Amino acid sequence: MGLQQDEVVMAQATDPNAHPKASARRRAAPLPRAAVRGKKPASAGEGGSIVYLRTRGVDAFVTRVAKATPIEMVEVERRGIDSHFLKDVSRHMAVPAVRIFDIVGIPKATAEKKVAANEPIAGVGGQAALGLARLLAIARGIVENSTAPEAKGFDAAKWLGRWIERPQPALGGRKPADLIGTPTGLAMVARVLGAIESGSYQ
Repeated sequence: MGLQQDEVVMAQATDPNAHPKASARRRAAPLPRAAVRGKKPASAGEGGSIVYLRTRGVDAFVTRVAKATPIEMVEVERRGIDSHFLKDVSRHMAVPAVRIFDIVGIPKATAEKKVAANEPIAGVGGQAALGLARLLAIARGIVENSTAPEAKGFDAAKWLGRWIERPQPALGGRKPADLIGTPTGLAMVARVLGAIESGSYQ
């Protein structure tokens, strides 16, 4: 899908004027909160702690993160995230692995070493990697909540991969990718991304 067509589809999928009923629903429940509203956190029998499992894939992990409680998120932030997630999410978003390493603030050599040794990514880098999962949940939710025909089959992950590399006026002309590496920057990016669904920003 071409870049311009891609933007048109996302705009149509989130156009508050195109689908009044859907728009009212979205305005009443902004996506960042809707991602967890009305959903019980998974119990130990349904997945227990938040752990990235390659056998289940990026989508399953993103879904788990979207349902997580604040306490569960604190636990995974302290423990760190499987280093393989970075390479897998790079393919999922169609963003080169080297660029993903740069976005989360981890030197390529360090990232590759951790992947080879099956060591987790902890600290600021791990939190930024977890932030990518949160952004994926928001982007996917925007498309899933849309009633527009154009939203069917729309690849939210690849769209997000392109979106984070484009300067955004709401971020002072900065690229979202350049802000994800810090907690404050990630919060700013998540707010702008979430605003797309309500039509506040496109």
